[in-house]
Parts: sequence; structure tokens; C-alpha cells
Amino acid sequence: MFDKLKKEATRVINPKQYSDYAEGGQVAAAIETSDGNIYTGICIDTACSMGFCAEHAAAADMLKHGETHVVRLVAVDTKGEFLAPCGRCREFLSQLDERNVEMEIALGENNIYTLKDLLPFDWKK
Repeated sequence: MFDKLKKEATRVINPKQYSDYAEGGQVAAAIETSDGNIYTGICIDTACSMGFCAEHAAAADMLKHGETHVVRLVAVDTKGEFLAPCGRCREFLSQLDERNVEMEIALGENNIYTLKDLLPFDWKK
């Protein structure tokens, strides 16, 4: 189930220095929607904190295609290690669709959590 997502995320990892002030591609994310589509994104880091996370990039790709409901998410680094979405990404994804709190997030090969698990004191409830 998560193997395909991890493979898709790993496929788009491509670390690059874009300029003296920006780099990206060290982290990639893949999300699967309730329609079965997979969207990917990479992180972009800038010197002034104007970059964004791979999960945000994947969500933007999803939204561009008219979907909002995420059922699974994987984020990985250049070593293929699973990463947890940051607090900003957790909150962002939870606001896109109220069903997203039930999405499954892989934090290891057999270490699966829901977004609700990672965002336990949801201010919207």
C-alpha cells in the first residue's frame, strides 16, 4: 500500500542548489487521494523562510486537479528515510478536507499513524 507511494516520492527526489539563496529536492512527498490518484512534490528551502514543504507541493498538485481528500501520505529524504509532516503541513492538510484527519501517514515500514494521531488537539473540533 505505502510501497508505491514511497517509490513515487523517491522518484522525484532531486537535490539541487537553485541559487545562492535557494535549494530544494532533498525531501519529497507523495499523497494518494480517495480517487486513487497519486500526487508528488518536493521541498524548496530559501534563505528567508519563504520556501515550502514537499507535502505542500504535493497538495498543491492535488488541488490543481480538483481533489481535496487524502487517504495516504509518505514523505522521504534522500536516504529513503520516512519523515513526519511538520506541524504546518499537518494543519494545512487538515483544513483542505475534514476527512483528511483520517489519512494514514507512514513513519516507517510498519509504523502507520492517522493525521488525527499526529494532530491530537485539533482546534477545529
